[in-house]
Amino acid sequence: MGLNDSSPGAMRNGRGLSDQWAESVVVRPRTTERHITVHKRLVLGFALSILTLIVVTAVAVVLSVRFEECGEQSRDGGAAGEPGSRGSGGSARLNGSRGERTGERGDEEAAQPWRNSRLPGTLRPRHYDLRLAVHMDNFTFSGEVSIELECINATRFIVLHADRLEVDRVSVSSEGGGGGGRSSNRPGGGVMRVHRHFPFPANQMYVVVLHRELKPMRTYRLNVSFDAAIEDELLGFFRSSYMMNRERRYLAVTQFSPIHARKAFPCFDEPVYKATFSLALRHDAQYTSLSNMPVESSSLEDEDGWLTNRFARTPRMSTYYLAWAVCNFTYRETQTDGGVTIRLYARPDAISSGAGDYALHITKRLLGFYQDYFKVQYSLPKLDLLAVPKHPYAAMENWGLSVFVEQKILLDAEVSSSSYQMELTMVVVHEICHQWFGDLVTPVWWEDVWLKEGFAHFFEYVGTDFLFPKWNMEKQRFLTDVLHEVMLLDGLSSSHPISQEVEQATDINRVFDWIAYKKGAALIRMLANVMGQPLFQKGLNDYLLSHMYSNAARDDLWSKLSQAMRSEGRDINIGEMMDRWTLQMGYPVVTISKNQSEQLPTHYITVSQEHFLYAQEVRGNNSLQWQVPLTVAVGNESALSAERLIWINNKTETHRVGQMDDSTWLLGNINQTGYFRVNYDLQNWKLLIQQLHTSPQIISVGNRAGLIDDAFNLARAGYLPQGIPLQLIGYLPEETSFLPWHAASRALYQLDKLLDRTEEYSLFSDYVLKQVASRYHQMGWPTNGPGNEGNILQASYQTEELQRELIMLACSFGNKQCHRQAVAYISDWISSNKNRIPPNIRDIVYCTGVSLMDEDVWEFIWMKFHSTGAISEKKILLEALTCSDNTFLLNRLLSLSVSPRLLNLSLSSDLVPEQDVIDVIIHVGRNPQGRSLAWRYFREKWDVLNARYGEALFMNSKLISGVTEFLNTERELNEKVFAAVTLKFNEETQRRRRSGRRGHAPRTACSTVRHIAVATQPASVTPSIHQRKNSSRSNGWM
Repeated sequence: MGLNDSSPGAMRNGRGLSDQWAESVVVRPRTTERHITVHKRLVLGFALSILTLIVVTAVAVVLSVRFEECGEQSRDGGAAGEPGSRGSGGSARLNGSRGERTGERGDEEAAQPWRNSRLPGTLRPRHYDLRLAVHMDNFTFSGEVSIELECINATRFIVLHADRLEVDRVSVSSEGGGGGGRSSNRPGGGVMRVHRHFPFPANQMYVVVLHRELKPMRTYRLNVSFDAAIEDELLGFFRSSYMMNRERRYLAVTQFSPIHARKAFPCFDEPVYKATFSLALRHDAQYTSLSNMPVESSSLEDEDGWLTNRFARTPRMSTYYLAWAVCNFTYRETQTDGGVTIRLYARPDAISSGAGDYALHITKRLLGFYQDYFKVQYSLPKLDLLAVPKHPYAAMENWGLSVFVEQKILLDAEVSSSSYQMELTMVVVHEICHQWFGDLVTPVWWEDVWLKEGFAHFFEYVGTDFLFPKWNMEKQRFLTDVLHEVMLLDGLSSSHPISQEVEQATDINRVFDWIAYKKGAALIRMLANVMGQPLFQKGLNDYLLSHMYSNAARDDLWSKLSQAMRSEGRDINIGEMMDRWTLQMGYPVVTISKNQSEQLPTHYITVSQEHFLYAQEVRGNNSLQWQVPLTVAVGNESALSAERLIWINNKTETHRVGQMDDSTWLLGNINQTGYFRVNYDLQNWKLLIQQLHTSPQIISVGNRAGLIDDAFNLARAGYLPQGIPLQLIGYLPEETSFLPWHAASRALYQLDKLLDRTEEYSLFSDYVLKQVASRYHQMGWPTNGPGNEGNILQASYQTEELQRELIMLACSFGNKQCHRQAVAYISDWISSNKNRIPPNIRDIVYCTGVSLMDEDVWEFIWMKFHSTGAISEKKILLEALTCSDNTFLLNRLLSLSVSPRLLNLSLSSDLVPEQDVIDVIIHVGRNPQGRSLAWRYFREKWDVLNARYGEALFMNSKLISGVTEFLNTERELNEKVFAAVTLKFNEETQRRRRSGRRGHAPRTACSTVRHIAVATQPASVTPSIHQRKNSSRSNGWM
């Protein structure tokens, strides 16, 4: 705080200066003229000396400041210093211009801890008291935050995060009278004098420099007042809107994960700095406000009609799980047996139509399921589910206030397909799991983000099986949608370990990828099967109880799981085993062969492991090894033996199994519980193929799907002859289960991409149609009779999904009967204005109709897209528009036409929901007629797209991989690499400009090459063939 000029020394010994001066006045003798002249000369000389001293001092200060600034510029390009630093009474705008520095730096200040990418750790927040006034009329908010701090190590600096906040005032006080400040009006308190405070935008930090050190073991209070805008960028505290009775209504909601709480209030925005929060929201009384905890008290101010809601104090949690919303939504509610209130908030018309009832119902059941499974109670008195029109992700698991984009939580059972309901269910299951893995126990740092995302992704399938056991998700759909999916990415040389170092804030985004989510889930599933269900649950219970309301790292999990194993006499070092899987990239291919040595009998097998990579040229000197839990069984044409677990620790090992002869075959990785591929000698492959053609049911559904996936990918990587996988799927006409067909469809999709523009493509498509024909005609098309309008709760999920898969393959590869049926459905809809198309195949029919029929059908689908109120229907209608063979219509959708009459079709307009823009660009790129259009649009609009979605996790990687997925000629690949380098350079340049830095190429050459490799990976969700032509079901990130 600034002090008055008269304050230093204003009181001496309890008396004022005027009293002391009065006491010094005495009667003096009269002075002569000579004495007066001498006195005048002395006074004049003394004054000149003082003036000279002042001038010299001023010059020295100016020179020292200039020298300091020059030194700062030489170190950081002149732009990464402390812009706009102020004394304790000033204000500073983040990302503002550089202001003059005042005061001398001590030795400690020269260290400049704010230049580190991580917070210094000298202080720890205990509690935040946050008060916000939200102005929805001009989309701004003002706030005051009071942070109770515990000093860990002595320091003069308070360094915390703030981004895009205009700080007005800063003050610091001692809670216990320590710190050396003047005594305050509060007993035992003390005001700390603030030397200066300033933003450091390069690291999104704010720095408070004190005159005296904060002392260890004492508590202090930091008070900051600030102002900011309610942004339109989907991160921090952002705004959204929707139409209600032809009136646009607005709402504002937070999205803080992973590093965006700092956009809403100054805070220690790293996961390990857990604290409690008290929040008060003041806003116009026409709005409702929500937060993590229930409203504790409300007060209405009569003079301005504003309402203040004060929310109950939260448990200890990380900043990125704090959340609030200001909206005028309505809700439905229910209550668990334990008294937890569950509410679903959404647009009033969505609530009145019952669109949120399904999610509300399954959430109640899921809270009970997780409490029983983990043996840990849900920690809060309520759980709100908030459905918003616009959000950067599918959902966000804020503790007690989970936020979902509407299409991932609102369900219209009359028009929604089984696949849409399945996807919505799994999103809700995922977010509810996070209330334990994430909210209650949080990873220490982002390098282990898989500790929460991997568990939530795994329990998507376990929790969904609890809700709908007949879906059999964990044992079947997990294989194709998680295991096979992520192994495609993890087999690339550009992959990375699941636990990876994170230093800069800009590096945090890259850890949120399919490796963290899907590989994390696959490794957890493998570990659960090795341990057995009871011990796995026991270990998780101990882990949650030991670290609740705190943070944990992977070693903490390994320790608790190892303890659970030892409690049953099983001495397996989980940490030693799992470090191989989490700290190394990729996975092994395990090759099993019958013993060929005459010295050993026929019941011995040889097992070897090596790092699986698609690129043969980079296999080289690979020393990676894993501890592989390999399950093996021996079978023949009539039976399969019980599985046996073998631990593979070396490159090559020999193991004893059951008796074998020339007619018996080996099967590894039973039910695909392990995260690795299995190869065999060619004779064993031939016996397996023969078994599938004669009696496939001897091999489980999961292993049939696994054999298909392994065979195609081993052949793609050069471990197997190309003919083996094609011979293997020759049995498919006799396959009656969905999962092997789904695995085959995904494998054929990879071939479809490669052969798409070759002369051999017609041979390939004829082969696929031949495999599909008999089963397609046998299954037929679904009916849409009474009581079956998309309600999969009463239907056989597996049968519906198989029927859908066969129709998709038939229509995609040109089956004439399939085309006729799709056109007939569309024609009937247009003529009768009644949609009789079964919901489960609407996306296939819409896409096929748009691609085969004329422009009028496209216009009809466009009209229906705008008129329907069903969220699920809106999505598939929009994607169907990308299926047209008419490049003019695709141009209209991408807004490349400059005709004023067509501007209303721009993707930048309100006619296309913002969260769907990237999906539209990707789907146009999957259309052979739209490939070049999407690629050109991507390059021309990159600056706009990157500015809009660049900070949102997954958005850019999803877009880049999507539009480049089908660029496979040499010229196109060169364009892709050049574009990746150019875009990365532009992105880094813009980021440095925003943070106040200058010059320098982006990162390093190695880093740039890695980003090119990541950008050119396959799409994060491998679509089916029909999705590429162009119907799709997207699986959003969470």
